[in-house]
Amino acid sequence: RVPMGPLSLLLALSLLSPRGSAGASCPPRCVCASNLLSCSQANLSVVPTPLPRFTAVLDLSHNNVTRLRADWAPARLPHLHALLLSHNGLTFVSTEAFTHVPRLRHLDLSSNRLRTLDENLFSDLGELEVLLLYNNEITTVDRTAFENLGRLRKLYLGQNRIARFPLELLWEGTRLPQLALLDLSANRLRAVPAGELQALPAWLRDRLYLHNNPLACDCLLFQLLDRGHRRHLSAVVDFQDELRCILPGAPASIKILALAGQQPLNCSKAQEAVLEAHLGDSVTLGCDSRWQGVRSRHWVTPGGERVLGDGGNGSVVLLANGSLQLRALRAEDAGTYACWVAGPLLNETLYVELLVHNFTLHGPHDTLNTAYTTLVGCILSVVLVLIYLYLTPCRCCCCRGTEKPPAPRDDSINSSVLSTTPNHAGGTREPCGSHIASSAGTGQNGRFKGGGTPPLPARQGPKAQRKVSDPDSVSSVFSDTPIVV
Repeated sequence: RVPMGPLSLLLALSLLSPRGSAGASCPPRCVCASNLLSCSQANLSVVPTPLPRFTAVLDLSHNNVTRLRADWAPARLPHLHALLLSHNGLTFVSTEAFTHVPRLRHLDLSSNRLRTLDENLFSDLGELEVLLLYNNEITTVDRTAFENLGRLRKLYLGQNRIARFPLELLWEGTRLPQLALLDLSANRLRAVPAGELQALPAWLRDRLYLHNNPLACDCLLFQLLDRGHRRHLSAVVDFQDELRCILPGAPASIKILALAGQQPLNCSKAQEAVLEAHLGDSVTLGCDSRWQGVRSRHWVTPGGERVLGDGGNGSVVLLANGSLQLRALRAEDAGTYACWVAGPLLNETLYVELLVHNFTLHGPHDTLNTAYTTLVGCILSVVLVLIYLYLTPCRCCCCRGTEKPPAPRDDSINSSVLSTTPNHAGGTREPCGSHIASSAGTGQNGRFKGGGTPPLPARQGPKAQRKVSDPDSVSSVFSDTPIVV
């Protein structure tokens, strides 16, 4: 047996150590405590190397590391979950800077001099949960800068120079599905899509900070914040004095919550939740709680009935996400529904008013009420009467504008009260509708058969003109032959 000296004992202990001798050495001017490595306020211009592989928290704040290149961590750091780089004057971060730290969950880049967030800047951080970027000089945010951040819960971008943030990342649901806090305060936002922000879940609007921005006054913005104030959302209640907007031509900004009834906008307060439907429809009432991931909730109908599951004949169903579905609506289903939520800190009650119109949406006659139908009928009747009185067409199209000249007053026979048909006055114009019979057969007393009119004699001059009466008409009660003058 060979006796073991002190040096051999230290060497054996170092080989048995799981962290090894070289990898466990603490960098100069840094403090190491277990898996924590603090190099804060060490006047460093570059990240010290090598870094121990077991490092879980790395604090490099308050130094002079102005550029974070791709090779700042030449070896993989599989246990690193928190990286602190605030107060370094950072102006550049490589898109490959986080390749060797894929398990990072907390990244602090606040209080630096970053100007842009380039595309796919954080795409290697699939497990990142908290990202601090406040108090920088950021003006441009690429909509793909937060690609693959499926677990990001908190994003701080306050105190920058952002004039437009891609808020569409919030309601797409696929880019940042777990985001529960977004700080955009103290930037240069002049407008936000208030109508689309209202559609976001309340638990996200509860942590959407927009104060200290030069927003333009708008009634939709007022209604968004007014609903949040009545719901006691912290982003509105805690910063209601800093939520201000600018009116056109106004010398100073005013509180957004003070826009109700104020000229020139004269904004009106909107109801919390009102849903309109028709008979026979199916609707879903959402329980928009400000608590995320709540499982204990129930509904109370306008009649006071508590809904915990399928109700009655299946017309009322409580869905898995806490919403209440009503099928085959009836008129008596209208009213105010209450959703009771048991939150982690306190309980919350939400109210949804349901209006059911007393007609079906696709019925053939339901869309016209009785008053409207009566009014249309009266108008059509008046129009038809006016057409009958004033727009009756002429029975003889060729007689328009051609009137018969009056008979001579010295014609005693034509003016006889015993004559029932007017005599045709001679002249240069022929009577309207006169024609020559195709066959000139005569019967007794020289009358024409077949109901035709006799042919007019050839005109030979003014003296040869004759007045001929209709042989079938009664020209005299004493004679059945026409009188010829």
